[in-house]
Amino acid sequence: SLLQTENFSTPSSTTSSSPPADLVISPNLAYMVAELFIAFLSAVGNLLVCAAVGLNRKLRTVTNYFLVSLAVADICVGAIAIPCAILTDVGLPRHNLYLCLLMLSVLIMFTQSSIFSLLAVAVERYVAIFMPFRYHVLMTSRNAVLVIFATWLLAFLIGLVPLMGWHKTPPESGYCFFVFVVDMTYMVYFNFFACVLTPLVIMFLIYAQIFVMVKRQARRIACEQSCRGERQARAAASMRREMKTATSLFLVLFLFTICWIPLHIINCFLLLCPRCSVPLELLLTAIILSHANSAVNPFLYAYTMTTFRDTFKAIFMCWRTVGGREASNWAGRDDREGAG
Repeated sequence: SLLQTENFSTPSSTTSSSPPADLVISPNLAYMVAELFIAFLSAVGNLLVCAAVGLNRKLRTVTNYFLVSLAVADICVGAIAIPCAILTDVGLPRHNLYLCLLMLSVLIMFTQSSIFSLLAVAVERYVAIFMPFRYHVLMTSRNAVLVIFATWLLAFLIGLVPLMGWHKTPPESGYCFFVFVVDMTYMVYFNFFACVLTPLVIMFLIYAQIFVMVKRQARRIACEQSCRGERQARAAASMRREMKTATSLFLVLFLFTICWIPLHIINCFLLLCPRCSVPLELLLTAIILSHANSAVNPFLYAYTMTTFRDTFKAIFMCWRTVGGREASNWAGRDDREGAG
């Protein structure tokens, strides 16, 4: 998790001192169950998104390539980052600073990749609306792959900064807790302000411009009702599609912000007021909320995007058909064996 505290103490004022070396830490079972449930949903749901894009040619668009990159980051959160968060919840690994830093940096990497994927989607939509004649030149599949590679590389470099030396002196106890190892100045000033908040502000401004432009175009088309022909009808339909797509993608961005901002606010609170108290329940809720973001996107796509929804249904129907055939084959085989 991006912020880790001691399960043995609720006040954050103790974060400046390390726990006793002989302390036995008991895991928070409710937290672990919630994390494992989110990990399962995130991995399965986002694998379904990748499968849908791979199976349906209509979904193989530049926008969806960036959504697949986002889905891969969310799969990694479920399969790698959340298990790491559960281990560090009880202070493991102990007495291994670099492995500890690597595990604590994992979620930062995948979160940063998610942000860059969302930023790529916003820029792609901006080009589609404001530079339609250059879109097919700029937004090719090859360029999309290059952008995705660059975003993942940059995300990993940002996440590995603590391993490069920007971390606290490890505690004598050797426990791997986030607040004992990762420097909060890195988390707040570098990670939050520079690498999270700045891209989020840029994305909100991009979508604001997109909505204003699409509404303006829709009004202009509506004013041309008297000379409406097939061309105007196609333009109106195109504007409606752009508005629906922009709204769906903005909801992805909005949910990401809602899920992650509380945890970053707590980070700021701990840095600016180190003697203040943060209830453990509030902290764990913020951590779970941030991880839950990795599981919600597939549901959002299914709810707001018809092509995704239809492809998901087709995949489920295929699984049911295959499962039914296997079951009937096994039943037939058992009947034949019984008759023999």
